[in-house]
Amino acid sequence: MRLTRSLLVRFSDLGELTKKYGNFPETYIKRRMEVIEYKTPRGFPQYRAKTLKRMDYYFGEARPWTEEFRLENEIGRTHKKLWVEPIKDWTIFKGDVVEILVGKDKGKQGTVVQVIQERNWVFVGTLNCKVEEVGKTKDNPGWFMQREKPLLVTTEVALVDPNDLKPVKVEWRYTEEGERVRVSMRSGRIIPMPVESQETIDYKEKHLYIESPKDTKSADVNEVTFSPALETFEMAIAKQEGIKDERIPAQTFWY
Repeated sequence: MRLTRSLLVRFSDLGELTKKYGNFPETYIKRRMEVIEYKTPRGFPQYRAKTLKRMDYYFGEARPWTEEFRLENEIGRTHKKLWVEPIKDWTIFKGDVVEILVGKDKGKQGTVVQVIQERNWVFVGTLNCKVEEVGKTKDNPGWFMQREKPLLVTTEVALVDPNDLKPVKVEWRYTEEGERVRVSMRSGRIIPMPVESQETIDYKEKHLYIESPKDTKSADVNEVTFSPALETFEMAIAKQEGIKDERIPAQTFWY
């Protein structure tokens, strides 16, 4: 019997690949995902302040910081409960060449263009596609668009060994230098990580990113810009401007 986890997962279970691709602070992603189901209205002091937030979220193809994700998890919307097999060590990344094991494209090889770790999904470029009708309304006939559909990394795709171009199972090992690498269980050779695995929504490759005027410079990341002190904001401004306050403050008492 395989251990499984529910499709409705919490923020703490968000995939590391998703966080890495977003390149956002975790606090920002958490705030974007937040769905408040109830909050005590203002002006009701007779009631205890209470806020009910959604703890579990549905994950589809939309990224958690997008508006599409919020619509999928809006109040009152329900989803069929599914189960996702947990994967301890993820081995397939964006840019990897994989072979499809099921469906009409069985036996074909392609490149992974997107990974949805929360669903164990990968999308293979130009393969396992489905034609969908988009934009149809009363006044618009719409159009047809071909889109890649997700494939399960556990049973529907296999990583291709670049040495013989055949599907293979891999495991993680360490080199003599301490580097963690993927190794083919058939040939014993290292399968290098694709360059595309480092891609985020900000850049294709980190060393090619050009800083904009609004970016925090890398040299300033560790610079200390605030030192806490036992003084109010007004006291700090007075000290900075050289203002001396000769007034004697009234005594305060704590009980």
